[in-house]
Amino acid sequence: MRTLALLVTLACFASAQHQALIDYLERRLLAIEDRISLWHEQSTRYASELRELKQQMVAQLENLDKEKEALRVNLEGMGTRVDRVEREMDYLETQNGAQPCVDVDDKLVEQQVMQVKEKNKAKYEKLSDCRHMMSSIKAMKILKRVGGSKGTWTKDINGLLGKVYIFNGTNEETIHEFASVQDFSISQGTSLAKPWNLPSSWKGTGHVVYNSHAYYVKEAEEVMVVKYDLRNGTVVDSAVFPVQDHVPVYGLNPETVIDLAVDEEGLWAIFATRQNERRISLAKMDARTLDIEQMWDTTCPQENAEAAFIICGTLYVVYNTKQPGRSHVQCVYDVNDMVTNEDAPLVYFPKRYGANSSLKYNPLEQLLYAWDDGYQILYKLVLKKKLEI
Repeated sequence: MRTLALLVTLACFASAQHQALIDYLERRLLAIEDRISLWHEQSTRYASELRELKQQMVAQLENLDKEKEALRVNLEGMGTRVDRVEREMDYLETQNGAQPCVDVDDKLVEQQVMQVKEKNKAKYEKLSDCRHMMSSIKAMKILKRVGGSKGTWTKDINGLLGKVYIFNGTNEETIHEFASVQDFSISQGTSLAKPWNLPSSWKGTGHVVYNSHAYYVKEAEEVMVVKYDLRNGTVVDSAVFPVQDHVPVYGLNPETVIDLAVDEEGLWAIFATRQNERRISLAKMDARTLDIEQMWDTTCPQENAEAAFIICGTLYVVYNTKQPGRSHVQCVYDVNDMVTNEDAPLVYFPKRYGANSSLKYNPLEQLLYAWDDGYQILYKLVLKKKLEI
């Protein structure tokens, strides 16, 4: 009997523990179900909020797209108006030169002009019969974009085949030759070009091609002008430029120490020195021997100058600002004293990409070959006669 009672007692105890375990598990399952229900409720709410947020963002993006399109249309209209205003400003600036600040007697001015004429008559006839000066920019054409932000492109001046040459960069040694401007315009990069590997790298952007010869500046211990034959790939001649204490000829293009130029009279060198108080100087060179024939000190400052070119013995210096704006001819120097800053028109270049790293005048075409932030641009010039003698 005792054993039976013990078994009954143990069975009752085991049954009570089993029931307690079942109760505990039921409570835990209820708690988990409550949490799952809460999670499901929160998930549903979050999904609803996300849908509303998505709808709001879609609506805002649509509004932004509409505003962006309206802004683009307004900017295009504004750009058109700005271009029109710039063209009108160019025209007005060309037609209306700067007026003198002091009234001068007309007879006195006439006498001074006649004195200048008589004084420079012999000198003018000795140098050249070229009597034209720049009047305005008639048109421009953006040909393409090849190369880096700085470089030079030019046509073979006086060359019979009309070849075009690309000097990409300010410290390279490969010239790219194109058979024509058309070949250059349709070429993918320099794929249609013939490369000429120079024996030494050039410095700056002051190079020209004249009568199938490349004239470029080499800077080592001394500044040298090198004459390279583009028919057989040989150096014909080189000469140390006989000037000390060079400074960059253009304040906005410090890589260029000497800028070579060609006009109706031949080869020129544009440079600057500390001795001349950082004003630009000019030298006439013999294209055959690289000898210096004559030098002039101009009144044109080197500061804020970006490029220059020469027409009929007259130097036109183009200025800009450190934050590129509208390039303009601000200083003029005529080696024959027939053109002064007062005589020269105020010419502004159309505002384009950045600043000109080089401007090369072609006297046969009356075109300027400009390199503007990697873009190759042609400017058609209008010329007029200088003061008659």
